[in-house]
Formats: sequence, structure tokens, C-alpha cells
Amino acid sequence: MENYILPKRQAITVFFVFAFGYFLSCLLRAITATLSPVLTLEFELLAADLGLLAGGYFLGFACMQIPLGYLLDKFGPKKIVSSFLLIALIGTTSFALAQSFSGLLISRILIGVGVSACLMAPLTGYRIWFAENQQQRANSWMLMIASLGFLSSTLPVQLLLPSFGWRWIFAGISILILISIFLMLAFIPKWDHQIKTGENSLKSGSLADVWKDRFFISVIPMGLFNYGGLMAIQTLWAGPWMTRVAGYTPLESATGLFWINITMLVSFFLWGYFLPRITNSGFSALKILKLGLPISFLVMLSIIILGSKAGAFYITLFILSSIFLSVTQPAVGLSFPSYLAGKALTSFNLLIFLGTFIMQWLMGLVIDVVKNFGYSEILGFKSAFSVFLILSLISYIFFLIINKKNYEIKT
Repeated sequence: MENYILPKRQAITVFFVFAFGYFLSCLLRAITATLSPVLTLEFELLAADLGLLAGGYFLGFACMQIPLGYLLDKFGPKKIVSSFLLIALIGTTSFALAQSFSGLLISRILIGVGVSACLMAPLTGYRIWFAENQQQRANSWMLMIASLGFLSSTLPVQLLLPSFGWRWIFAGISILILISIFLMLAFIPKWDHQIKTGENSLKSGSLADVWKDRFFISVIPMGLFNYGGLMAIQTLWAGPWMTRVAGYTPLESATGLFWINITMLVSFFLWGYFLPRITNSGFSALKILKLGLPISFLVMLSIIILGSKAGAFYITLFILSSIFLSVTQPAVGLSFPSYLAGKALTSFNLLIFLGTFIMQWLMGLVIDVVKNFGYSEILGFKSAFSVFLILSLISYIFFLIINKKNYEIKT
């Protein structure tokens, strides 16, 4: 497949149209953290129910990653992302109308399916339409857009709740999704790509080539537990930790989540700006992960030990110290030839979102089990975070063992 580099003005338009869709995806991903108090009260949810509800998004999202790689290669970003967003539109509308936990859960799964193309479609398009030296920056700034979506799910949503209620908030998001679909259809280029002739045209690769790769194997547990647990905390359990452990009010919790995501937005902008310089100075993705991840483990251990004294500042510090994980996905894509990159990216994305579903639900189950044995809710949360830390450490050690011979990665 040959690149067709878009003119600068059109490339900027394409970026912002994709970014708007991805913004809505991330807003929907994280909004349950802010809405958890009102949903828990209205539907009498247990911690495990809340974890399952939030994780339903990631379950739907994860189920679509493998077929999504094939669909994007065949039909292109424009048709796929606009079609999938129609499913998200149905999901958000049904969520706004839901009268039971099962209705909320089914709607949440539909939302996850519907927005599952909102990042992979842009990344696929950028490989063809953007100059090579702009792709890494575009990818990093999409993560910045993710932080903007998470940011909008916090204090702005909390401030709108008293006036409009959570149902009308979801109705408003449905309208924004409809606008996004029209923008995709109007401004995203058609997938009129050319197939290279010669030997390369015969190379398509298979999923087995991805899943048998040594480096990919080394990051499977990391994607499931480190990355999945990070997303579980950022998009759900950070809010309940602040209200049920640190003693925050719902407004204080939403404000804390707001500043957490402000910090991440700025951090991803700066990270995207400086990352090319860091890698050019000899720090490969492998080295960044080896040296950077232990910092996040120490911060998480501090949160567990401090318990009720660990508020928004410590949660922010943990998420900030986990920024090194963001180099994993680009490293996976770049460690494969171009004809396998799409399958590799969607495979790793599957791990992340399947891991987020597992970790959100698992942490809720741990909290409920500890409480059922007669211990405090604070101990339940500390136990859940401890399980996450242990799984993350095991995954990190596995990563080091597989890569102990200085496995080469192109960064």
C-alpha cells in the first residue's frame, strides 16, 4: 500500500475530525467514574456491579479489535469509523433510557463496540496520509485528546448533573456522536489506496505471526495487567478511592479527577513533543520501560500504605509516573513490517481493553470479598490496589526475562 500524503491544511482537518470522535470515545470511557455515586444510589449497585458496568465498555471494545484490523485494511477508516459510531449512537441513547442494571450494561457494551474504531481508524489513516516524521507526534497528541476526553468527564459532568441529570447528559452526547458521524463522512478521504506490485503485494501476514513474536509475547501480561490496571484506575476506581477511602465529597472527587486529567493532558503534549528527542538520544522503548515502570510501582505502594491520606495528588502522581507505558503500543507497531502493523496494533489494543475489563471487575470483586469478611471498605480498596500491584510486578518481571538478551526494537 503506497502512501498518499495529504496537503497540510487537509491533514490538519483530518486530525481534528478524528480527534473529535476519539474525544467522545474517551469521554464515554471515563464518565462512569464521575457518575458512580449517582448510579450506585439509583440502581443500588455493589462494587462488583459498578466494576462490571464500567468494564462493559471495555468488553465490547475488546471484542471488536481483531475483526477491526481486517475491516480497516479492506474498507478504510472513513466507512468503518462512521458505521461503528452508529452503534455508539444506539448505545448512548439506550443508556439514557435504561431502567435497570442489565439495560445499563447492555448499553455500555454497545457503546464500547461503537467507539472501538475511534483510535485504530486514525492510526491506520495516519500511516497512509501523514508524512512519516509526523506520525509519531500525531499518535502522541491523540493521547492528549484522550486526556481531554477524560478531563471533560470529570468536573464539567459533575457541574451539569444537578441541572440536567445523567440521562440528559447522555442524550447530549448522542447528539455529539451524530455530529461526529457527519464530519467523518464529509472530511475523511476515501480509501482509494494502491497496492504495491511485486513481491511485497503477496505479503499480508497472519495473526499467528503477531502472537508468536518474542517481543509481543513479552508485553502480553503488561498489556493485560499494567496497562489494563492503569486504565481501570483512571477511568473508574480513582473516583471511588477518593470518595470512599480519602473521604472526598462527590464534587471534591470530580474536581480531583479534573486536575488529574489536566495534568495528563499537559504531560502527553510535552511527552509527544520531547519523545522523538529522547529516542534519538539512545533511549529505546525497551530501555524506557525497564527504567521507568518501577517508579509507578513505588508510587502505588505509597498509595496503599498511606490509605486514607492518599488523595488526588497521589493518584495523579501514579498516573503520571505510568506515562512510560504509552511507548509500548507504538513499539509493538514498529517492531513488525508494515503489512503486519495493523494486526499488531489491534492485537495489543485488544489486550489493553480486555485487561481493563478484567481489572475493573476484579478490583470490585476484591473490595466486595474483603467487606463480606467483615473488614472495612478502606481495607477492601487497599487489597484491590495490592492485587493490581502484584500482578503488575509479575508482568514487569516477565517482560524483563523475555527481553534479557537485549532484544532489538525499532523505535
